[in-house]
Amino acid sequence: MEVLDSRRLPGPNILSPKPGAVLDVRLDGGDDADALIDAWSRHARALLGAVGWGDEEVLHRRYAAGVALALTAPIDALYAATEVNEAAFAAASAELAGGDGGTSDGEVEELRRTIAEERNPAVLALRDAAIARGVGFLWDDDRVSVGLGKGSQTFDVGELPSPEAVPWSSLGNVPVALVTGTNGKTTTVRLLAAMARAAGLEPGLSSTDGCWVRGEEIGSGDYSGPGGARLVLRDPRVEVGLLETARGGMLRRGLGVDSADVALVTNVAEDHLGEWGIHDVEELLEAKMIVRRAARHLVLNADDPRVSARGAELDHPHTWFALDPASGPLADGADAFLRIRDRLVMRLGDGEATLATVDGVPFTLGGAAHHNVANALAACAVAHRLGFGLEAIRSGLQGFGASAAENPGRLNLFDLGGVRAIVDFAHNPHGLEALLGTARGLGPERLLVLVGQAGDRDDEAIRDLARQVWGFRPDRVIVKELGDHLRGRSPGEIPAILEEELRRGGAEPSQMERAPDELSAVRMALEWARPGDVLLLISHVARKQVLDLMGHLVGDGWIPGQALPELG
Repeated sequence: MEVLDSRRLPGPNILSPKPGAVLDVRLDGGDDADALIDAWSRHARALLGAVGWGDEEVLHRRYAAGVALALTAPIDALYAATEVNEAAFAAASAELAGGDGGTSDGEVEELRRTIAEERNPAVLALRDAAIARGVGFLWDDDRVSVGLGKGSQTFDVGELPSPEAVPWSSLGNVPVALVTGTNGKTTTVRLLAAMARAAGLEPGLSSTDGCWVRGEEIGSGDYSGPGGARLVLRDPRVEVGLLETARGGMLRRGLGVDSADVALVTNVAEDHLGEWGIHDVEELLEAKMIVRRAARHLVLNADDPRVSARGAELDHPHTWFALDPASGPLADGADAFLRIRDRLVMRLGDGEATLATVDGVPFTLGGAAHHNVANALAACAVAHRLGFGLEAIRSGLQGFGASAAENPGRLNLFDLGGVRAIVDFAHNPHGLEALLGTARGLGPERLLVLVGQAGDRDDEAIRDLARQVWGFRPDRVIVKELGDHLRGRSPGEIPAILEEELRRGGAEPSQMERAPDELSAVRMALEWARPGDVLLLISHVARKQVLDLMGHLVGDGWIPGQALPELG
């Protein structure tokens, strides 16, 4: 047995809607999971009673090669809760090893002192007052907020007012949407932001690319976790919160909000398995479905077999979206947003309304990008639940995606003298398959694919990537080195695996080329290209430089065969 991680869970999480603490424990072949769970549960309950937390819960979750052991706790003592949990595990381990397994009076007293030192009753008083008034409540180690967005006020955690001193009449909430899934999250929140602006609302957007309000980047980097949610919803300019909600943040810390108007699950496919107790796609589905703990309404993908099956089991209000109007969950006339031939359609009850034609939605590339048709339908369903009018939804659909600046790194298409170059961030098999299908759907005379992989994937996953690429029979493959993402691998190791698997699939040496880095790979692709080609340029580490180069070439009217500029 080995403790892999001990951490706080401040928000609704995979084990409970309540905050608490969790231990992730790896079990070896000879370890008895049932015996550990039983012993830990008994000691945890005893300790919770001994420290005055007798009303809290103990929970566990099994997963491949391990178990998560969790207990709920007050929000103002979660660091102490991790110590209570660790003490229960230590006592259980001692018992299983043949010892007495007890926790001494001195150890219990030390836990009580730790709890007392951490406690902040003023935080709990504000939370209870906010809940009583139906006002949002956000907290972290440094700040506490009551209300959301334009209706919020934020205080330093060490200088909290009494509930009586808070101007409650000026506080309130804004609509909030959570967007999760394996692929499509960032594109969907960006499209929703366009719809919100068309509805006359100021959106606050959190995503893997940062946080944005009024075109201003208020947080740079990956803000798809609870920190991004708080950053957006504390901004007094925000009139609707659109929060990309990735599985990593949910598993590490839980959700950043206790309540949301609507949550979207775009799709669930293999990605990041083996992290935070998630070892297969079914477990990943449960991680994505954490959003149901906060959302009053769900928007679910009827075309995804796992999502549709799980949604059908839930006693939770939901709306479907689907490319296939005959998808199973839709058979009974359920509310849905659908592609029906060349139209995007809203079907609610007995009524039906056309939102747009597929050709009229720029980022679907005339329907060739099936995954973006699905993203458009999903966004429409969420926007409807948020109360955006049909004209705002239509305006968002028709105006979004006409330029790379609106959705950087996601299906950005450039026409370079008859060569069509697609720049995209596709980083998992599900996303890459959709992108390869889109590229083939454009009917290229020749297809080039730029491919690479980070070093934290195993050899078989890297080979799967090569097989997936070769399955679309590109005319040329450029294999790039990701030098900043070797993650324990040797330089050249991953490109060699990719090239070997491409050769096994039938690729000739003349069809492959290796690049030392991503930007060099893009330049090599452009030097090879001729009119009629489609270049699929998967960009992971140099996206800004790649997009800058493409924009420069378009602006200069570059055509194949001309020299490429050297940009600083």
